[in-house]
Amino acid sequence: MTKTPDAPDTAASRETALPLSPAALPELRRRVQAVLVATQILGGLGIATGVALAAVLATEVSGTDALAGLASTATVAGPALLAMPLAALMARRGRRAGLVLAYLLGALGAGVAVLGAVLGSFPVLLVGLVGFGAGSSANLAARFAAADLAEPDRRARAISTVVWATTIGAVLGPNIAAPAGRSVAGLGIPVAAGPFVWAAVVFVVSALVVALLLRPDPLLTARALAAADGDGTAERPEGQSLRAGLRAVRESPQARIALVTVAASQTVMVSIMSMTPVALTHHGAGIELIGLVISVHIAGMYAFSPVMGWLADRLGRLAVIGLAVGLLGLAALLAGTAGASHPQVAAGLFVLGLGWSAGLVSGSALLTDSVPQAARAAVQGLSDTVMNAAAGVGGLVAGVIVSQAGYGPLNALAACLLLPMAALTLRGVLRRA
Repeated sequence: MTKTPDAPDTAASRETALPLSPAALPELRRRVQAVLVATQILGGLGIATGVALAAVLATEVSGTDALAGLASTATVAGPALLAMPLAALMARRGRRAGLVLAYLLGALGAGVAVLGAVLGSFPVLLVGLVGFGAGSSANLAARFAAADLAEPDRRARAISTVVWATTIGAVLGPNIAAPAGRSVAGLGIPVAAGPFVWAAVVFVVSALVVALLLRPDPLLTARALAAADGDGTAERPEGQSLRAGLRAVRESPQARIALVTVAASQTVMVSIMSMTPVALTHHGAGIELIGLVISVHIAGMYAFSPVMGWLADRLGRLAVIGLAVGLLGLAALLAGTAGASHPQVAAGLFVLGLGWSAGLVSGSALLTDSVPQAARAAVQGLSDTVMNAAAGVGGLVAGVIVSQAGYGPLNALAACLLLPMAALTLRGVLRRA
């Protein structure tokens, strides 16, 4: 029998048809959050271990600093290319299917990156880094999965808890980059490629955890609950399309502010962070010191995200977006004027992480607040596409700027990207006044 166009997917129907009493919802929220926290720890470990040496590996394989920025571009190109297909898959099949696919693609990409390093092929390395970046797609999408079932007045805190969970793996990752490299030295694999071997294993484990334990699916359950509460649009397939997502953003000034916030925050962070290892190398830093500085940066990104979530829920999303502008600007000033001072670079990278956390948490919460339930998956995918595409361009340009002008000018130009974010936020505040 042919299924009608409006009939829901069979697997999704079985899952959302499960009875869920109001008393059972808090327990479901806790279970979903526990699974997401576990996978964020694992995913953060895999991503940070590889990212810590991506630019260094690209320099070794290509033989020039000018192409080092392509490494960060490739790692964010993966999430940019995958975000909308991933959103479409999630809109139809739920968060679990999308997260599993993203982690498996990340594992495959890490393997290809190792192959590129062994062959000394820069194009193969870049292809692998694009796939490796898919692991970041899963970690980014997990923050929205945390928001699916959260109460509106606790949404930013739900997002920030999952973002915070990345701290453990992300801080540990850069510091195990050196032993990860040494562990494969006897296999004929370059030391700088060792972290990608470990990342591939971690991503596979993350995919298994999601596939087995993220049940019932939070997005499908949220839609079923919305439909039960009388939201007739929650389960309509046409409301879950990319076109519906674009329309939802056009119709919401708040959603546009959120989109610019996450894009600018990510671009400034990636542009500065990706070239910091290269700048440190020029001033005599070794792999251990580079790993330590990146760990400090990642601690700033994730460890204080619950504070950002609490502030966004208590003071409002726009207030914390304003805080993000100030922190990111201060970070560019500290890092850009550090010169050979490694402690000042570390301080700048820490503040850079704090600014990114404020922008991502408040922007993600504002985006989810500002669009209807049915369009959220599509809008969230659009947000991650724009965010990672902008950061990819930023990473590419960053390498050229550092090779031609230096690390200081890079930070100055990155700070200029905050101006549209600041202007739109101020306009939003004045509108509410």
